[in-house]
Amino acid sequence: MTRTPAFDYHARTAQAPTFPKMLRLNAREHGSEVALREKDYGLWKLVTWEQYHARTRDFALGMVELGLGKGDVVSIIGDNRPDWVAAEIATHAIGAMSLGLYRDVLEDEAAYLLSYGVAKLVFAEDEEQIDKLLSLGERASNVRHIVYSDPRGMRKYDDPRLMTADKLAEMGRARAAREPALYDQLVDATGENDVAILCTTSGTTANPKLAMLSGGAVLRHCATYLTFDPKGPDDEYVSVLPLPWIMEQIYALGMGLLSRMKVNFVEEPETMMNDFREIAPTFVLFAPRVWESLAAEVRARVMDSSALKQGLYGLGMKAGLAALAQGKQSAVADTLLFRALRDRLGFTRLRSAATGGAALGPDTFKFFRAMGVPLRTLYGQTELLGAYTLHREDNVDPDTTGVPMSDQIEIRVDNPDVNGVGEIVVRHPNMFLGYYKNPEASVADMRDGWMLSGDAGYFNDNKQLVVIDRIKDLAQTSQGDRFSPQYIENKLKFSPYVAEAVVLGDGRDKLAAMICIRFSIVSKWAEKNRIAFTTYTDLASRPEVYELLHKEVQAVNATLPPAQRISKFLLLYKELDADDGELTRTRKVRRSVINEKYADIINAIYSDQTEIKVDTVIRFQDGTTQRIRTTLPVIDLVGRAAATQAAE
Repeated sequence: MTRTPAFDYHARTAQAPTFPKMLRLNAREHGSEVALREKDYGLWKLVTWEQYHARTRDFALGMVELGLGKGDVVSIIGDNRPDWVAAEIATHAIGAMSLGLYRDVLEDEAAYLLSYGVAKLVFAEDEEQIDKLLSLGERASNVRHIVYSDPRGMRKYDDPRLMTADKLAEMGRARAAREPALYDQLVDATGENDVAILCTTSGTTANPKLAMLSGGAVLRHCATYLTFDPKGPDDEYVSVLPLPWIMEQIYALGMGLLSRMKVNFVEEPETMMNDFREIAPTFVLFAPRVWESLAAEVRARVMDSSALKQGLYGLGMKAGLAALAQGKQSAVADTLLFRALRDRLGFTRLRSAATGGAALGPDTFKFFRAMGVPLRTLYGQTELLGAYTLHREDNVDPDTTGVPMSDQIEIRVDNPDVNGVGEIVVRHPNMFLGYYKNPEASVADMRDGWMLSGDAGYFNDNKQLVVIDRIKDLAQTSQGDRFSPQYIENKLKFSPYVAEAVVLGDGRDKLAAMICIRFSIVSKWAEKNRIAFTTYTDLASRPEVYELLHKEVQAVNATLPPAQRISKFLLLYKELDADDGELTRTRKVRRSVINEKYADIINAIYSDQTEIKVDTVIRFQDGTTQRIRTTLPVIDLVGRAAATQAAE
């Protein structure tokens, strides 16, 4: 059932069109209501709107006391915490720009972003991030102050730039005592069209561009989104996706401020699902990799269960998927299976759920829809302030990304081929202001006010947008058969045993795949089957594991047209890693890096070799290295099939 908007979001935005103004308005009108929660030492700590506003005010005036102001850049790095969002809004309040860094950012990328943005102050959560920042030395000489929230392990440092967040807040309170009207004056001066956020793009280049976003544009776009998919003060959201990502900026900050839904922060990434279940949120946004991981975990648990439970699971899934195909929910499946699964996952109160940031395979999508999770797909780009298409609640097609959220969002497909597939281009009233210090790139990605997405897609007969793949990633075999590597990779990743996959075949006669096993699940499977192993590399090389994955690849091939079937595959000796440049921070495959880094392996796959010798060194995030010497068997599915037929 479609929800009614909690209030007029656009009117509310007009009343307070910047983050600091919206926070101040909420504190004045709803000061005693809960705005945030944080799990700390096993207990949920409540933060009211008044407390949220006070912490933000103290941070802002503390930064003014340190000499920061309009036009400066303040960076933030760490886990999602109340101090992160307070620091970001405080930055905007003094007219400065916030630059979020991913908590697992490598030193080289951190040095580049901090020096490129000329960040004068960095909010860092804890010792781990302090170590990273101090190790940059002269590569980030512009950083004058480093403010940290967690004091554990910090006594050994004596760098004069270090300061606790509480000390900064104390300085702010002292400044407020001397100038009581200063903070309101600063907030009043914030402009809705001023650059407030420098948001890193998730492209496939080594150094990300910084999209300039205004606070007013973010809030206005959130008002459009909320009108399409309403949220209100009775909604609960758990913030688990990285705050530097545009969609978490939209949800934890923009929507949190505008709709006043409660934003919850988990204690640690490792406790995420337990904390999630305690809150039982009404809305959830997960990246595809999280949905894939949850589906894999469920299926792995079933494989470890009794024959009776496996049978009930099979019956429940069959009934659930059959009902879903008819646009219904199965009461039998809900009783047998899904009610308990939703409870285990913390999905008992979900009214809305979304996936975005990359493509989610239709099999995984249907798995959760059959379970009764109201999952929908959103689509967008950082430059367009995140999502601008979404499924309507009553018209969800797993093969599409839905429809524009508003009539003001214009989407067209340029240069379509005979099948209507072309480049998706978009414009709407609330777009980015260009790339920071990079006007050339800003001009290159825009045409007469339209943003070139770089994605290939088309509109289906129901006027829903279908996104196929990045244009540069669309491939064609030497026989002229076109295919989307991403589509096939997503089908492979529905297997609980597959963590990542890279499909090859552009310009080749046949398709092949390099597969990364999902170590947490394959290792359990190996232990259960008494297969000895020592490391990821060792496990991935076991004949029994190859046979297991062979069956999974065959199952995927059975669902594909002959020209798009995988003819050969191997199991890679390591997981693909964003730290190695192989994936973006939002887990998109960087194909150019893969093609260059694994060129010898790829060429060997397409030769007549049945195995590939590997002798290489991998480097870990802490700087240590490990030499890997192994042999990768190449499984020829076509040859196996021919041999089987000959034997018969």
